[in-house]
Amino acid sequence: MLRVFLTIVLPLLVPTAIYLLWMGIVGAMQEGSTISWAALPWIWLAGTGVALLVIVLLVVTVHFGAPQEGVYVPPHLEDGHIVPGHIEPKSPR
Repeated sequence: MLRVFLTIVLPLLVPTAIYLLWMGIVGAMQEGSTISWAALPWIWLAGTGVALLVIVLLVVTVHFGAPQEGVYVPPHLEDGHIVPGHIEPKSPR
């Protein structure tokens, strides 16, 4: 759930949150002005959010190093010693 929030929801909402915060600060400097929801650049905010989402998903899905071929063996106890998890190579067919 946290991974979904950090990689999908947050990048979509950050541009809008920053823009609204900026508009609030600018609006506080000008007395009597309020933020008009209809005047917000929704297309630009959505486009920026999608662009940020794509960047985050590309960065998250990049795999560093060579792919490992084989079968993962989780850590286990063997003769009173903990054997760390490792990948055993595939046996040739």
